[in-house]
Amino acid sequence: MRALAAAARAVAAATRLSIALAAAGMLGCIAYQVVMRYVVGAASSWSEEMAVLLFSWSVLGGLSLGVHEGFHVRLTLLPDRLPRAGRVAAERVLDALTAALGVFLAWSGWRFLDITGGSVSAAMGYPTEILNALAIACGALMALFGLERALRPGGVAA
Repeated sequence: MRALAAAARAVAAATRLSIALAAAGMLGCIAYQVVMRYVVGAASSWSEEMAVLLFSWSVLGGLSLGVHEGFHVRLTLLPDRLPRAGRVAAERVLDALTAALGVFLAWSGWRFLDITGGSVSAAMGYPTEILNALAIACGALMALFGLERALRPGGVAA
């Protein structure tokens, strides 16, 4: 279990860094696009598409990181009324269901990737598999983080 927890922490740290870099890159692309369009008068063809790709990872990576960190939106009316053992059990079930949702997202993302394979983006010409693979990565990370939370010794309930 310690190995899973250590792996989840390391992957979460790498995910956090990649999200920060993607967000910075996205803002840089948008700033470049604004300067080129309104100052230079020549809009670039690639900056908007790159910003969308980086935004997609920021959102999907943030979703998976939210599973690890537990900063997702949820209702706690029922779990808060349970005794500690009941809260821990409820959290374990919810984390296991979240891991299962992550597996489903990775599987359905793989199927979608298979269906849309061979396409390229309009402006930059990169393979759209790059964009579509983000759902697979998000699902795999959700599964890892949800499993680690479900198996965490002592539970995650406060």
